[in-house]
Amino acid sequence: MPSMAPRKWLLTPLTSLSWTKRIALNPVPEISLSMGAPAQESMYLVVAATEMEMQPLRAALGEGLAVCLVTGLGPLETALTLTRSLEQGEADFAGVVNFGVAGAYLGTVVHLLDICLAVTENLGDLGICAGNETRAFPLDRLSVPISWVLDQTLLSRARAILAAHGVAFKEGNFVTVSGVSGTEERGVFLRDRFAAICENMEGAAVARVCAAYGLPLLEIRCVSNLVEDRDPGLWRLAEACHLGGVKVAAMINELSKAD
Repeated sequence: MPSMAPRKWLLTPLTSLSWTKRIALNPVPEISLSMGAPAQESMYLVVAATEMEMQPLRAALGEGLAVCLVTGLGPLETALTLTRSLEQGEADFAGVVNFGVAGAYLGTVVHLLDICLAVTENLGDLGICAGNETRAFPLDRLSVPISWVLDQTLLSRARAILAAHGVAFKEGNFVTVSGVSGTEERGVFLRDRFAAICENMEGAAVARVCAAYGLPLLEIRCVSNLVEDRDPGLWRLAEACHLGGVKVAAMINELSKAD
């Protein structure tokens, strides 16, 4: 793997990545990029974890307005795929829009199929696990960032665009987990620890990469399920993927006009 040479918009150089081996059963995924036209400086890089989430956006998005990247599920695949795409690409993007589905925490103002905007992203399960709780490492010995404030300009523009189109939305802190919460108890813990409204599996990874590259980030998600004792029969995954994709496509159209 070649070292990551700084690009002109790279503010914080990343350390070189290396692997001792690639595991045959889980190879590094091929980057799935698509666009309606060659990337331009005013374009946005639109990031989702799965093709199921991305497909409705592709169908609704105006031609040539964005580059679409499917990263794979979870923070590890997302960080790797996004970093590779930025290193191998030639476009200087206006920003990154991360979207997809989310699980809403009980006891918040968020409900099924709500559109949610992220104010901060937080890595929820890095640390010391004990039952349904995760405690941070002692800061005097192991200091590692777990929270990121997302771009306030893009957030303000997103609020205005949604309001102008009559789209109701919620906003608040998001939590990223490697393993989704399968019990109400764990969801309540993460909600209270981060004063959060919902959880996902990729947002903090996108936020970390964008922070390193100096790229503005907007995150918008549609609630597919509540974080409670796990019952997939109550989920509305397909509806959330479709609704989220359509709303984000409209958002990209408006952001591109403003640029």
